Amino acid sequence: MGNLADILDFDPAEGPPSERMLQILTEACRLFATRGFDGVSVRDIAEECGISKATLYHYFPDKDAILRPLVLGITRALHLHVAAALPQDAGPVERLRVFMTESVRFFEQHRWAYIVSSTVFWTDPKLRHRRQRIEWRDRHEALLRGILADGVEAGVFRIADIGMAGRLIFGALNWMPKWFDPKGPLSGTEIAERFLAMLLDGLSPR
Repeated sequence: MGNLADILDFDPAEGPPSERMLQILTEACRLFATRGFDGVSVRDIAEECGISKATLYHYFPDKDAILRPLVLGITRALHLHVAAALPQDAGPVERLRVFMTESVRFFEQHRWAYIVSSTVFWTDPKLRHRRQRIEWRDRHEALLRGILADGVEAGVFRIADIGMAGRLIFGALNWMPKWFDPKGPLSGTEIAERFLAMLLDGLSPR
């Protein structure tokens, strides 16, 4: 897993999260991803960290407070990572390739947090936090749609419905962390490249 401190959503005015907070978040993230949010108790997280429930409550009042910086942070960090990697002077095909491969590289670095974020995206009881997530998600979707629209305009993509095409690509990328085996014969980037080849070439014989 990559460094959680780089992607968490914490108020900068409060300073960086402490080592204990990072430990709690790391263990909670792994448990949420493997057992589901509802399948994990505060006691489970505390035991994994080797601390008491009282100590955990000193840092986080409840499970939602643990979840919130993970989910909002990963949604924002993914978008910023991919957007920064896109070559602005490249054509639509290359930009789509980078969009997909960098998305996969990001989830390889932050796999458990990525799975948690995609699984519980809508569960935060505080409407303001859900709106913030949706704003970052919308920015990310608009980035992909812009690439696809540029490709249509340049004549390199034949897409009748850009929104549907975007959902197809996001579906492939967002589901991948749940079945991808880091020890498998293909790396995440190689799989993303194969996804792209299928998209570009289609499935029908020439």
